[in-house]
Order: sequence, then C-alpha cells, then structure tokens
Amino acid sequence: MSAEPFIAVLIGPGGVGKGTLARRLVDADERLWLSTSWTTRPARDTEDGTEYHFVDRATFEKAIDDDAFLEWAEFHGNLYGTPRPPAGERDVLLEIEVQGAEQVLAHDPSAVVILVVAPSMEQLEDRLRGRGDAEEHVRKRLSSAPHELAKGQSIATRVVINDDVDRATSEILSILEELRPSGRPPSKKD
Repeated sequence: MSAEPFIAVLIGPGGVGKGTLARRLVDADERLWLSTSWTTRPARDTEDGTEYHFVDRATFEKAIDDDAFLEWAEFHGNLYGTPRPPAGERDVLLEIEVQGAEQVLAHDPSAVVILVVAPSMEQLEDRLRGRGDAEEHVRKRLSSAPHELAKGQSIATRVVINDDVDRATSEILSILEELRPSGRPPSKKD
C-alpha cells in the first residue's frame, strides 16, 4: 500500500493565473495529478467545461454528505470542493481557494502551499476583465483579494509572482523538486 500522496496546493486571488500554471505544471511533471474541483457556479463563456466538474447545489451537498471531498468551501455564493485523490503513486496538485487550503493543511500539515500573486492589483484587475467576468464578479473578486492575499501569506510555504507564465512555472517546478519527499524519481524535463 502506498503512502499518502505528496500534496501541492496553488492558491491566490481569482485572475492570477492558477489554472494556466496548474496545466503547465502537469504537462511538465508526469508525477503530478491535477484534481478537477467541483463547483456549483455556472461555467463562463470562456470555459469549455474541463476547468471544473460543474454540478447543481443538491448534487454537491450530497457529495458533502458522502464525504467525497478532501476540502470544500462556499465562496461568493457558490460551493467549491476538491474530490479525494485516487490511491496511487502520483502526487496531487490542487488549485483551490484559501479556505480550502486551510482545510487541506489541517488534514495534511506537510502539504506545500504556493501563493500565486499578480505583479500588481492593476494587472489583477486587467486579467479578471480579460477573462470575461461580469463587472459585479470583478468587483467582488477585487474586494476579496486583499483578504485572500493576507490569509494566503500566513499559510503559504512559498510565494510566486506570476509576471511571466514560463518563469513562474519553472519557479514552481523548482519549489516542488526541493520540497518533495526524498526517494521519489525526478520529474521529466521537457
């Protein structure tokens, strides 16, 4: 029976590029399995349905009752949750909210939490608007960003500025390599 998986968590305000970084990390490191979170929010026009497992509230609440989530939280009126990882040899990469990261750390204090930040609040706002979010959603995200950043700073193992996606991906891969338990084979280098 294998040991608990190594868990790496990407957190940060909406719009910092966590999703893009997560996909790049999984492409670059064959040991990583990216968990697809569940949510009750509707898909954005710019999403193709692979970003989340989109469900209604009743389905989500049944999964909570069935203890199907490693963590879950309500954020801006929608539920988000991370399904329990499958047993196996792969390490787990989570792209979740700060509340969820706190739950993961309570379950597994050895989890590595990486806070991803934009170079500036102005760039964060530009990114939110650029992905097609509604104005009300942009305002909510921007108003919650300072709290998310402060909380994220308090629980993060490391902080990465996503000023260039290639550079940030390389930095996170280096952090994972440094902090991954010994005895695991190195990642493939592309």
